[in-house]
Amino acid sequence: MRLRHSLAAAAGAAVLTLTVPGSACAAEGDFRYTYIDSTGEEEQATLHDPDSGECIMLAEAAREYDQPPAHSPRNRTGSYAIVFTNADCSGDEFTLRPHTGGASERLKMRSVMFS
Repeated sequence: MRLRHSLAAAAGAAVLTLTVPGSACAAEGDFRYTYIDSTGEEEQATLHDPDSGECIMLAEAAREYDQPPAHSPRNRTGSYAIVFTNADCSGDEFTLRPHTGGASERLKMRSVMFS
């Protein structure tokens, strides 16, 4: 009888393990960039531990019709960062290495995705 209860408990634990979703993957570290605010001043923004595999719109630069693109990215995460010239991770792209990847103000971007 005890063996049957032990087997049932083990089977129940296995089912729970398989059905509970895992935690979301994140690119650990910071991704920094520069943008122009509504008064025309340059400001810095940081994405801390951004989600991996998802397109991230840079809120300060996503609207092409009334916001200039962001620039000067610094990838200090543990993942590759792919920056895109357009919103929705479209347009031309450029890959920044983990931990040390960066680019100058000539690289314009509106969205990013981490591997």
